Amino acid sequence: MESNPVLLESKSSPINLLNEMQQLRLLGHLCDVTVSVEYQGVRAEFPAHKAVLAATSKFFKEVFLNEKPVDGPRSNVFLNEVQVADFASFLEFVYTARVEVEEDRVQRMLEIAEKLKCLDLSETCFQLKKQMLESVLLELQNFSESQNSEEEGTTRPSTMPAAEAEQEPLDSSIATPGHGASPEGPAAKSKEK
Repeated sequence: MESNPVLLESKSSPINLLNEMQQLRLLGHLCDVTVSVEYQGVRAEFPAHKAVLAATSKFFKEVFLNEKPVDGPRSNVFLNEVQVADFASFLEFVYTARVEVEEDRVQRMLEIAEKLKCLDLSETCFQLKKQMLESVLLELQNFSESQNSEEEGTTRPSTMPAAEAEQEPLDSSIATPGHGASPEGPAAKSKEK
């Protein structure tokens, strides 16, 4: 008698794997690549794991799959025109699936994601920029509505008496039918005199 297959799936394993890889990277254990980054004379080196970089970045995947075997166990990749802080944030993102950056750096993170062909980071930056834009648009809409209500509040008092004036008769001696006066109104008064 055959038993039915069952699925064994861990919800925590991907997070645990990322956390462990990040710890290995931070300690410099099992790193097989050094990424050298230079921007306007500022240079830094980042030890990392080829497998993690290749799995998260098409740029690194192409580099590693096309590299010639080297004498040592560790290879080097040089990136020019990438800011050190941005690459450090990129590495943190690919190893943890999250990174905290200032709002004004989101565009730069999107640019590095596109340069390194990291789809997850590109999508994350795009979504965040979309949320930021929607937030700004909502603030502008609220500001515009509050300005309109303030303008209406200042113009209503001057327009309301004019509207009321149109409804009131201009000459108080003129009576309208239905208010106890005859339809002749002023003509009847002038005959009496």
